[in-house]
Amino acid sequence: MTFDIIRTETRDGVGVVYFNRPKALNALNGPLMVEMVRALEAFDKDSGVGAAVLTGDERAFAAGADIKEMAESSALEMLQADRIGQWDRLRKIAIPIVAAVSGWCLGGGNELAMACDMIVASENARFGQPEINLGVIPGAGGTQRLTRAVGKAVAMEMILNDRVLTAEEAHRWGLVNRVVPVERCLEEAIALAAEIAARAPTAVRLGKEMVNHAYESLLADGLADERRSFYFLFSTEDQKEGMQAFIEKRPPEWKGK
Repeated sequence: MTFDIIRTETRDGVGVVYFNRPKALNALNGPLMVEMVRALEAFDKDSGVGAAVLTGDERAFAAGADIKEMAESSALEMLQADRIGQWDRLRKIAIPIVAAVSGWCLGGGNELAMACDMIVASENARFGQPEINLGVIPGAGGTQRLTRAVGKAVAMEMILNDRVLTAEEAHRWGLVNRVVPVERCLEEAIALAAEIAARAPTAVRLGKEMVNHAYESLLADGLADERRSFYFLFSTEDQKEGMQAFIEKRPPEWKGK
């Protein structure tokens, strides 16, 4: 596949997507979102890819949505354009996605990082939801995912008063998995994704689905779906191989079946 605004590569079973709008601090305009989702959907269908990484550059993961695209839009135009529709396709990606975040991660950029499954942040990363300064609020999951990640009090301050979290604060509050030096951020994210990609593929996909279920739904519904998925995995060859390898004290050889 060829792209105009992103670059892609595959490393160690990991599909990597690089945002490539440096002059705009990787602001998430419509074409970038379309290309990103197309790339992730292609990786999702590739049996040789078990996880993905999204990244920007050292200055910015993504400094927000492209405000110029929407500044003069009416409510009806926003609804008809379905600007957030790409995010629904993103939620359907079955392989785990790791965000490698350096620099600014604001507004839609922070929402995108939170829509990923894990975040590796560099020491210079900054996380925020400054939409209040534009007279709006987050519209792609920011009010919901941020509250679940950092709690009501911090989310209120970030959304209502433009508080920006440092990487260490984001780690302390549970927004990111780990904080690493800037020069190591992408490599750490790819290494984490590669470790996951090397595990039993069906179990990884169902594990992601069930954690997201717990994150986004009622406990009782999540427990019921988790139990069904757990039982289902006992019909796979990988479950038999994994448990037999444990008994035999050897590394498992996953087949994705």
